[in-house]
Amino acid sequence: AVAVGRAQAQANPYAHFVDDERSTSLFAGYAVAASRLQAQLSEHGVQVDAQHPLFVYLPCGVGGAPGGVAYGLKAIYGPHVHCFFVEPQQSSCFAVQLQHLDQPNISIYDVGQTNHTEADGLAVPVASQLAIAAMRTRLPGVALIDDAYLLADLYALYEQEGIQVEPSAAAAYSGVRAVLNTAEGRHYIQKNGLVPFMQQANHILWTTGGALVPENEYQHWLERGKQISTQLFAV
Repeated sequence: AVAVGRAQAQANPYAHFVDDERSTSLFAGYAVAASRLQAQLSEHGVQVDAQHPLFVYLPCGVGGAPGGVAYGLKAIYGPHVHCFFVEPQQSSCFAVQLQHLDQPNISIYDVGQTNHTEADGLAVPVASQLAIAAMRTRLPGVALIDDAYLLADLYALYEQEGIQVEPSAAAAYSGVRAVLNTAEGRHYIQKNGLVPFMQQANHILWTTGGALVPENEYQHWLERGKQISTQLFAV
């Protein structure tokens, strides 16, 4: 699709092609979100410093959008912000590429993943090399999520906050679980000396997408999410 779009743009003198995988201008555009977030945090009196760490969880597809946002946040807050990407288990192209830096453009199909997920916005087989280069020294980790949690969190977000999103936008919620409820996450917190400050930490779950989803399709997700929630979180 990218190759076809590029070819069509080259044939049209009035077209400007933005490559989602290799555009530095697009990446920089995403990074602008960090300065806007900084203004919002300041407006609400939210501190970000050594005693008040900021954790940000971002859904990841090809990596350009979360990469740009994380790049901008690291430029502003440095070691006081901790950005984690979240990917579907069967479409974790960014994690796969980070695990195989010696194989540029490795595909998830090369490691046996199917690319089948309800999070169609994150169903990407190959990561952006531009984002990989920018994030490899700035990203502490990638969390992988089962589709069941995507739908359960979609339901929870609607029930608790009245916010309607698509499954891809609900992915960030599992980032919190990965950091706080896994051995790897707890090790990261301890290794970075964050244990004494976790009660003062702030967590941002990045959600975007869902406004244009047909109502009948959203209701289908909502009902499935409700059923799955009963199974996953039954006390």
